[in-house]
Amino acid sequence: MAKLERANFGSKLGVILATAGSAVGLGNVWRFPYMTGENGGAVFIMIYVACVLVLGIPCMISEFIIGRNGRANTARAFSIMSGGRAWTIIGFLGVLTGFLITGYYAVVAGWCLQYVYASLVGHMSGSPEYFQQYFASLASDPVKPVFWTVVILLITYLIIEHGVRDGIERASKAMMPTLFILLLIIVGAACMLPNAGQGLEFLFRPDFTKINSDVFLAALGQSFYSMSIAMGCLCTYASYFKKQTNLTTAAVQIGLIDCLVAILAGMMIFPAAFSVGVNPDSGPSLIFITLPNVFRQAFGGIPVLGYAISLLFFILLSLAALTSLISLHEVSTAFFHEELVITRKKAALLVTVTTAIIGVFCSLSLGATNHLVIFGKALFDWFDFVTGQIFLPIVGFLTCIFIGWFAPRKIVRDEFTNWGTLRSSFFHTYLFLVKYVCPLAIFFIFLHQLGFLN
Repeated sequence: MAKLERANFGSKLGVILATAGSAVGLGNVWRFPYMTGENGGAVFIMIYVACVLVLGIPCMISEFIIGRNGRANTARAFSIMSGGRAWTIIGFLGVLTGFLITGYYAVVAGWCLQYVYASLVGHMSGSPEYFQQYFASLASDPVKPVFWTVVILLITYLIIEHGVRDGIERASKAMMPTLFILLLIIVGAACMLPNAGQGLEFLFRPDFTKINSDVFLAALGQSFYSMSIAMGCLCTYASYFKKQTNLTTAAVQIGLIDCLVAILAGMMIFPAAFSVGVNPDSGPSLIFITLPNVFRQAFGGIPVLGYAISLLFFILLSLAALTSLISLHEVSTAFFHEELVITRKKAALLVTVTTAIIGVFCSLSLGATNHLVIFGKALFDWFDFVTGQIFLPIVGFLTCIFIGWFAPRKIVRDEFTNWGTLRSSFFHTYLFLVKYVCPLAIFFIFLHQLGFLN
């Protein structure tokens, strides 16, 4: 397959913010805090950061190498680098994974928009039971979540259709700084609460007695999923990198941003939770059930402040969800644009319509109808299980095997060193990690997620 002329990100800042936006999502603001709460706080964070360095960054560099070398959508990039051999299937599976995740991820992103609306109209107040009932009612409602799923996908479409520089890069330059500002505002407010120090101590003072295999595997898995590895996002975005982009530096910077946002999310949540006596291990319900009640209680002395913090928090969540949704959408848009030889707008519209259909069915499966429950599991949960616990580990594992053992070594080295213009001091370290450490780590993640190492 011939290489196509590709658009490029216009600046180094655009590269970092757009790719960081792909990595920074609900996994950082939602999943990381409750995983930290369930796995011992500071110890989990320490292991997580180490896993990002040892697993996340080498895997990210590998996808960057494939994407920039191919300068094409993820499937075609694998085909170009492998010479059209069987390894191409990894690229197709990566595109399929990103496509399926787009559909059900949009449902969760839609919940965030509903909570922004509910905060604006004053519905985010009541007893703890009220918040639990509110979320259960929302998830099973046949209309509201479907409406917001379509809305968030339409917003994504309007960004994607404008292309790489005028759409993705421009939106990222606006949304990522806004996300950081909102994070810092809420962190500042949370850290001023009574007993906030207990939350910060939980977050930053390690208790090494908490270290066990479950905590280690949980941190390993979180580092893999939170950086958008194996979804096609990094590979697709790298196809828009310029030849001068230092792939290693970009990966390290994005990894640091990912860790920083995750830790700030913990600093936002745990001081507020400890100030009102809420356990930090509230699980996946933390942001949609527990936190609205936490903010209401913590800032109850100043109702306007409680209202403002709650609203800002859900705007923050919506931005985090949107930045990731844009990158997921772009994976499929680039694929259909190039493989079907249609305009970007038509490709983006095709992805929007098809993923909206997936999102509608996934949303309806959560209580609106029993016809979308298969073997006792809702369609939404099936999509989450198949993509998150099967496809992602398989694509990540095979990508490492391909780069480490089968990809032309000269191409890998040339991309890593920008054709000899950069020092290659860490190339052999990177190659060792990709050949041995990363595949083994992903294999253990796979077994852990399937319950074989619990």
